[in-house]
Amino acid sequence: MLNLDSFFEWLQATGIAMTIGGSSSLTGLLSGIHLLGLTIVAGGAFVSGLRLLGVLLPDQPVSEVAAPAARAMVIGMTTSVATGLLMFSSRASAVAASEIFQLKMALLLAAVAFHFTVYLKTTRQDDAPVFRLRLSGLLGLALWFGVALAGSGFILLE
Repeated sequence: MLNLDSFFEWLQATGIAMTIGGSSSLTGLLSGIHLLGLTIVAGGAFVSGLRLLGVLLPDQPVSEVAAPAARAMVIGMTTSVATGLLMFSSRASAVAASEIFQLKMALLLAAVAFHFTVYLKTTRQDDAPVFRLRLSGLLGLALWFGVALAGSGFILLE
């Protein structure tokens, strides 16, 4: 069985992790890029979620609003995950032990799973039932903003 503590210790000892951990400039740059990725995700979630709720661009077909937002969200997710993994590597043991970080990761997994299953299926159907549109919009917004709030909590409280 894989011992996560040993894995985290090994990860922290890698050259890239030590380089990141030893450079406040590199850590700051990665943090900034990470937050830009999150901003893109949140923006896409906000636009598409409000469309699904019927608040924004109600005369536009759902697919025409949601498709570009979904593409942007994938770019933002990819950016945030890549930079997040790099930042995680420099202090994996401490970060992994944080309950707020664990909450952020659980919400992230739920948001990604929701995005690639329910959300995409719903937004590709311009004739989806209104209840399903509204519920998908509400759940998507709640999950992505939960990720953002947990991330903010991690930054401020850990």
